[in-house]
Amino acid sequence: MSGAFGFKVLSGDGRARRGELSTGRGTVRTPAFMPVGTLGSVKSVTPEEVRSCGADIVP
Repeated sequence: MSGAFGFKVLSGDGRARRGELSTGRGTVRTPAFMPVGTLGSVKSVTPEEVRSCGADIVP
């Protein structure tokens, strides 16, 4: 999987930056909203519903 990872800065303001993290599985916009929860809190939510909230990283 060498070479399948990259980061591109799209804009910045001081130390803050917005970019895209590229992996072999896709692209993640940064800063990223990554939902984290226990099995009990996410088992009734479909991956499509999580993505519709703006999450690029879905477990």
